[in-house]
Amino acid sequence: MKRWLPAVIFLLVLMSLIGFRLVQKRAAYALGTSQRAARMKVPTAVSVAPARLQDVTATFESVGSVEAPLSVNIAAKVTGRIDFLQAHEGDRVRKGEVLVRIDPTQVEAEVRQQRAALAEVQYRLAQAQITQNPTNVSVATQVAQQEAGVASAQAGYNQASQNYQAQVDAADAAVATAAANLRSARANLENAQAKYKRVSNLFSQGFVAAQDVDDAQTAVGVQQAAVDAASAQHYGAQKQAAIARTKGKADRDAAQARVDQARAALDYAKANTAQRPAYEQTLSALRATVAAAEEGVKAAEARRADTVLLSPIDGFVTGRYLDPGAVITAGQAILAVQFMRQVWVTLAVPEEISSKMALAKPATVTLDALPGRTFTGKVTQINPSADPQSRQFSVRVTLDNADNAIKPGSYAHVAMETDRVRGALVVPREAVEHDADGDYVMVLDDAGAARRRNVTLGAAGIDVMAVTQGLRLGEKVITMSAFALRDGQKVSAGGEKRGGRTRPGWTGAPRGGQ
Repeated sequence: MKRWLPAVIFLLVLMSLIGFRLVQKRAAYALGTSQRAARMKVPTAVSVAPARLQDVTATFESVGSVEAPLSVNIAAKVTGRIDFLQAHEGDRVRKGEVLVRIDPTQVEAEVRQQRAALAEVQYRLAQAQITQNPTNVSVATQVAQQEAGVASAQAGYNQASQNYQAQVDAADAAVATAAANLRSARANLENAQAKYKRVSNLFSQGFVAAQDVDDAQTAVGVQQAAVDAASAQHYGAQKQAAIARTKGKADRDAAQARVDQARAALDYAKANTAQRPAYEQTLSALRATVAAAEEGVKAAEARRADTVLLSPIDGFVTGRYLDPGAVITAGQAILAVQFMRQVWVTLAVPEEISSKMALAKPATVTLDALPGRTFTGKVTQINPSADPQSRQFSVRVTLDNADNAIKPGSYAHVAMETDRVRGALVVPREAVEHDADGDYVMVLDDAGAARRRNVTLGAAGIDVMAVTQGLRLGEKVITMSAFALRDGQKVSAGGEKRGGRTRPGWTGAPRGGQ
């Protein structure tokens, strides 16, 4: 029993403490309940403001970034070593001022090489042009000579043909004459032989003398000789006719061959004439080669000019990336130059405000880096396409910067009027609430109760909201309360709110809630 006694005592003490704690909690709960009941009977303190008429100016405010409208990286078009570079960051430069010189030795050699190539092709073209006219005259002369040769050969052929026919006709006539003579001689021979026979018969009968027989026999011999001679003449005439035909045909064939040869020579001469277009093509090709060589010279001279880098704009050097003696490659940036006489302020505009933007719209700009100064600019660019992620439009405001006080890269606060409504019924911004049923305000009725009033909102000012439906002029709306209000809840109104406070940020559209 002595061993269990401490434990029993501990349990009794613990139970006593638990019971005491429960009693305290019940007492505190009862006190809280009574206090809540008392508070429920006390009206909630609120601040109110009357619905009033006021001109509403919708203003869009945003933060933008200052940019230089012209920012140029001075880069080389050729590879080489930097011989001259004196500009540093912050230096003012003028348009056309020499900023960088690159070693031109290699480019100069290329220029001389291109000029030598041009001189060579110009010489070749000149030589071709010099020989063009004599060649054309020679070709024309050859054509005329060959045409005359063809005409002469054709005349010779015609003469040979005529001679051939005349010789054949003469030979045929001689053959015909010889044949006639042969026939006549044969007839005479036959007559002499017949006479000789008659005389011989008469001599055998003793009617004629022997002399008559001899005379008749002699006449036969004479006629036989005449036949032989006529026969030989006929044979000779036939031979002469054959020779005339052979020779005349050969002469005619030779004349035809001369005609064919002359015509072939004429065709060859004309073929040389047909080569004129080819010669002209050769001249054209040489002229094209000269033109290409001239362009090569111009390109080389342009590359030589590229060894001297000039400032394309008036401005300031904002970056220097290399030093004299460095070897650069084509396209490598050496200096950065920015034009700052005017600057851009680029800002993002929400989709619902973009339709109210217009070119030349005035804008007021302030900069944290220049406190106390206000700049006035105009909208000069509006991007017609929204950013696919933010769904906002890029707008640029141009500011004059003659004193170079505004520096690119700075943050700028921009304010622009987007809308203006005259004589609108307005309430303070903080009076407007929003839930699933839409926009509403809590109105203080004559019995001192808060009443929910659904409203339709119009233009929004810096600290007020225009109400187009659901509220009357002079009605008091609740602008502030210690606790959330219920429809019909009793409230205790304090002083009326006559003005509103300026709220930073975008104020160009109705609030969703407070």
